[in-house]
Amino acid sequence: MKTKNYQIIFLMTLAISISLKLYPQPGTIILGFSGDNNGEPVTLESVWVKNLTQNCDTTLYPPEFTLVIDTISTGIANPAYSGDDFTVSQNFPNPFTDQTTISVYIPVKENIEIRVTNLLGQLVADFRGEAGAGCNSFLFTTGNERTYLCSVKFKNEIKTIRMLSLSNNNIRQCKLNYQACSGVESYKSAQNKNYFDFDAGDQLLFAGHTSSEESGILDSPTANQDYVFQFATNIPCIGTPTVDYGGQTYNTIQIYSQCWFKENLNVGEMIPAAQSQTNNNIIEKYCPVDDEYYCNNFAGALYQWSEMMNYAFEPQGQGICPDGWHIPTDTDWKVLEGSVDSNYGIGNPEWDNIDWRGSDAGGNLKQTGTTNWMPPNTGATDAFGFSALPGGYVVQNEYWGGEWKGYFWSSHTSGHYFRNMDWNQVMIQRGNGVGGGLAISVRCVKD
Repeated sequence: MKTKNYQIIFLMTLAISISLKLYPQPGTIILGFSGDNNGEPVTLESVWVKNLTQNCDTTLYPPEFTLVIDTISTGIANPAYSGDDFTVSQNFPNPFTDQTTISVYIPVKENIEIRVTNLLGQLVADFRGEAGAGCNSFLFTTGNERTYLCSVKFKNEIKTIRMLSLSNNNIRQCKLNYQACSGVESYKSAQNKNYFDFDAGDQLLFAGHTSSEESGILDSPTANQDYVFQFATNIPCIGTPTVDYGGQTYNTIQIYSQCWFKENLNVGEMIPAAQSQTNNNIIEKYCPVDDEYYCNNFAGALYQWSEMMNYAFEPQGQGICPDGWHIPTDTDWKVLEGSVDSNYGIGNPEWDNIDWRGSDAGGNLKQTGTTNWMPPNTGATDAFGFSALPGGYVVQNEYWGGEWKGYFWSSHTSGHYFRNMDWNQVMIQRGNGVGGGLAISVRCVKD
């Protein structure tokens, strides 16, 4: 009987989804999500959606990954509420870093049992006791697992949710603490609120999760859209293995849903470091020690921020990249960092910090060995094929940092954020500034 009920629920959900896609309601945008690995379908376990503009998020789960955004009331319509239902709401936030809240609604005062386990079925936290009629809140503190299953038993019924942790805490024990009961009427009122707001032009971050990997996409949707998360990595970009530009052929590298140049940009006419780059309709570049040999055979050219942007100061601008490509935004870099770091995933607040951040993103992006990097080239694995090289930098008309620093611009217009990888550092630095005529390396990312 249970199997038949699940089949009915699945078919109803699928029918609703198809109906929405065929007959969209006025004032709505319908977004669909799926996974792929170089032509092979990938099963998603969840899709996390964050509105970066308004700082709110929501998470989608199987069987149907469809997000319906109400652009008139600026939110996502919530499902109808039935006061007789036993409900376990998805924990919020999810994914989470340290703590998350689990809400359990029961229609009458009753004993309940909550079990939180890891994927091996091992119990990590539990609660047994009486809960009041209405919405009961529980605060869960994570340990060192990435995925947890939370099962709640009310009378003879059990409901389970999956919780995704982004924490790298290897010491702390899991905890599950009862917080409060808000009552039936409070729960009804809360169900009528919209927790995910959206206005035209908002930038959204989508993160597709499998059991072991995640892939990120950035977009500002204006119409119905189907997004495909790419889980292939460390291969030439699918469909675009090379790009010919400015008399040079660039290799590309697929890192999940992002496609990057595998080499630093090297386009334009070399001028000496003692001369400032200017807006004269000619792309100007610096080369290490004013020798174009090093631009052509080592780590590409160095550009001041305005020159790199081609004097068109717009985030995600094309700058001096070829058509179909753009200067990476600060957020593009954050997605890359979350994709390659072992402990801090896509959308983790860690990437909003300034200075050295993350766990090992820098090491996983650096070219291995000490042929081009100064020893010891700490933690370099080049696990994703990005092959970052120490191009150094020009500041105050002099060249510095060859063999020990790899700086890369973003198109961020107010902070002029850059990324830095060092010869003795496994983390990655986020800094800002254009002082002293700073000129550093550029990578292009595909639109």
